[in-house]
Amino acid sequence: MSFSDYWENKILDHIFGKAAYTAPTHIYVAASTADPGESGSGLSEPAGGNYARVETDPADWTAAADGQIENAAAITFPTPTADWGAITHVALFDAATGGHFLARGQLPTVQNIYSGGGPLELSAGGLAVTLD
Repeated sequence: MSFSDYWENKILDHIFGKAAYTAPTHIYVAASTADPGESGSGLSEPAGGNYARVETDPADWTAAADGQIENAAAITFPTPTADWGAITHVALFDAATGGHFLARGQLPTVQNIYSGGGPLELSAGGLAVTLD
């Protein structure tokens, strides 16, 4: 996953003393059927069908090492009650709806999510956020 323009700017301003930045208490993982891009304008989250972003807490992430942090446990989305389509990307936000777009990454394989099928799940260590 790579940081969004928003998050890059907030962190750089904070590190260089230009502005204070308080990290979000919770990070929300979103699914997307398209690449959100650097600004998040390409985000295409499923609508309805029991879709919701997954809330994570700091304990849900490993300690950063070698410029990378990963999910410490599986991230499981709600069971779909309608087709969500071909999920190609995931994104991170600081809110359950709306909020600031923080980062995005492409899934290694497209996940076709259908009504009555299993939920979208990212295995432990399957979501790596890097600064490289």
